[in-house]
Amino acid sequence: MNSSNSHTVLLAGATGYLGGYIAKSLSQEQVTTKLVARSPHKLKALENKTVQIIKAEVTKPNTLHGVCKGVTTVISAVGITRQKDGLTYMDVDYQANLNLLNEAKRAGVKKFIYVSAINGNKYRHLKIFEAKEKFVDALKNSGLDFTVIRPNGFFSDMKDFLDMAKNGKVYLFGNGEQKFNPIHGEDLATICLQAIHTNSNEISVGGPDIFTLNEIAELASDALLKPIKIIHLPDWIRRFIIWTLRTFTSPKTYGPIEFFLTLMAEDNIAPRFGTKRLYYFFRENIENDV
Repeated sequence: MNSSNSHTVLLAGATGYLGGYIAKSLSQEQVTTKLVARSPHKLKALENKTVQIIKAEVTKPNTLHGVCKGVTTVISAVGITRQKDGLTYMDVDYQANLNLLNEAKRAGVKKFIYVSAINGNKYRHLKIFEAKEKFVDALKNSGLDFTVIRPNGFFSDMKDFLDMAKNGKVYLFGNGEQKFNPIHGEDLATICLQAIHTNSNEISVGGPDIFTLNEIAELASDALLKPIKIIHLPDWIRRFIIWTLRTFTSPKTYGPIEFFLTLMAEDNIAPRFGTKRLYYFFRENIENDV
């Protein structure tokens, strides 16, 4: 993959779950890389002859001046699942990425790679997707080469099942036969690096194994080496929870729950990729807790 050496990549979002894996992969592949971070000390360990760390905040456009100088490709893993620091989805998933895109255009960057989520266009009515897809629209109209990567659920999101299983009961809505194939951050990072060379404008991707929700609950039980009870709740309860949260709480509270509960209600199967297995991810998490 050494053809990457003719590229200079700027990565935003390197301190997040996915961004950390992309940063590591870029470093291992010895791609000339600039990592943009609000807290550069968190990335100190990655600094080497091909990796430079720049202090900047994507939410503050005045800090981005000049960061894309000499850059051929921008990769953005900038986004929030749970709102904090008083920032909204529009502030981060849309505006911060737009700030970066504007800077990339100014500097003559050739390509912009953005990580959104599976079926985002179909789920625009969800708070999280509304902002992400608004940015995808801006990216499509930017005149730059672009690739939008649409991963299925992350392994890190599957911890919710493990946490329930630790308490002995996993609650599922409906019959629990909804299927999807979550992906590990490390496998997804490989896809992001491949996108530097691809002409695809959209890549949907999931992990190697397709599970039903029941099977994920059973996998958590196997990993914990203890029996659990799977409790199936009628689907109207799921819809009622979403309605209640939308009516009585702020997007900050309901955003991640609305996202999770909506995507869990139907099949979301993406093309299969990668080698990382969910069972071992669960085992690692359990061992780290001990």
